[in-house]
Amino acid sequence: MPATHETDQALPAVSGSSGRLVVTPPRTEETTERTWPGRILEDRTVEYADAMCAFVAAAAAPPLPPRPDPVQTREDARARKGAQRALRQKEMALRDQRRQVRTRRRLEDATWRALVATRRATPPACGDAEQAREAQWRHLRAQRRAVLQRRQEEDAAWRHQRQRLRDEMAQVPRVTAWIAVLVLTDNCTRQCLGLPLFVAGPKVTAEVVVEALRILLPPELQFLISDRGTHFTAHAFAQFAHEQSFVHVLIARHRPESNGIAERFVRTLKEWLATQTWASADELAVLLARFRAEYNDRPHQGIGIPGLSPTEFAHRIWLM
Repeated sequence: MPATHETDQALPAVSGSSGRLVVTPPRTEETTERTWPGRILEDRTVEYADAMCAFVAAAAAPPLPPRPDPVQTREDARARKGAQRALRQKEMALRDQRRQVRTRRRLEDATWRALVATRRATPPACGDAEQAREAQWRHLRAQRRAVLQRRQEEDAAWRHQRQRLRDEMAQVPRVTAWIAVLVLTDNCTRQCLGLPLFVAGPKVTAEVVVEALRILLPPELQFLISDRGTHFTAHAFAQFAHEQSFVHVLIARHRPESNGIAERFVRTLKEWLATQTWASADELAVLLARFRAEYNDRPHQGIGIPGLSPTEFAHRIWLM
């Protein structure tokens, strides 16, 4: 996550499975309130049996209109990347052009200094020869003044191009600081077990991740599924798995769908954060805590828990 965010900025994220930077645009504001069959169970005054019957009836209703085409979303992301790439190419071309101009000017200045030194070292001539030499010198000085005038015009044009390019680049949002967020979900209950935040961003180490998991992982854990990021393939993580006696399952390379529940949770989190604003790690931590509480307490439509919240589903499992 970027260290700061405004609601009109997209949220980039790095997938540990593929290593590619996936840019997700901010969610557009919806004019109507979204609804789904599971919302029937939000009414605590309705008996559970009646609510479940109403849920079944609502689930049989026509589906909601489809979401925007993901292909178009990817095309938009490619277009933004293409614009950024074009601006960088313009910047490099302008820099190369300026370097060539400076090289040419150094040669011109060296030639002029040689002419001046030759004139000073040459003794005055007599008669017509001296007049011809003076006329030639005046011609050379006029050429030198024309060169200096041309340089001023070139410098003004170059400064104008540089400022225009800077203005275009300033309109492209740039992230200078990153915050890493570790996502922990339970594949059985769909509960979010924690969202630890690391201000070290991309420099977070496997040891720091292990320390966060020591606190958050349940003692009865048997299997832990993760991508193949370096934090999870390090020796420190393998030693942690051995100490805690759980099996570490690595998903297939370039196949994030192998861990679909976690990937879907990440998508939901990104869509929610795209509508939020934060200016520091502390503010982001507060938002993550709020999201976790809302996510665990709201009804889900996941397979196995239709219409139940992850918290309620976990509670019923423990009562069995």
